[in-house]
Amino acid sequence: MALREKSRPRARERDPSRVDAQLARLARGLGHPLRVRIVRLLCERGRCVCGDIVDAIPRAQSTVSQHLKILKQSGLIRGEVDPPRVCYCLDPAALGNLQDLVAALGTPQDSCTSPATLVTRKEDR
Repeated sequence: MALREKSRPRARERDPSRVDAQLARLARGLGHPLRVRIVRLLCERGRCVCGDIVDAIPRAQSTVSQHLKILKQSGLIRGEVDPPRVCYCLDPAALGNLQDLVAALGTPQDSCTSPATLVTRKEDR
C-alpha cells in the first residue's frame, strides 16, 4: 500500500477563528520592513548565520536579533543552534500556509477597488 503524502487542509476548510489567528501570526512576522528584508535575504541565500544577516543589513546586531526572534515566533523562519552561532532559514511550509491563507481572503469586490468609487467617496466628504 503506497503512502499518500499529507497535504495541508485548505484555509477555507478550516475553522475560521483558527485561520484568522494563523494569518494574524504570520502577518505580524512580516509587519515591519526590516523583517520583510530579512525574509527576502533568506530567500536569496537559503540559510544565514545571524552575523551574516547583520553584515547584509545595516542595523545593530541587537535590532536584527529582535526581528529574527519575532520572525521565529511567527513561524516563518527556523533557527538551528551551532554554538556559538545560530543559522536561520525560511520555513517553506509556513510560507505555503501564508500563501493559502492570503488566497482564502478572496478577491475584493469591484466596487471597493474601482477608481470611480474612490473619487466619489472623496467628493462625499
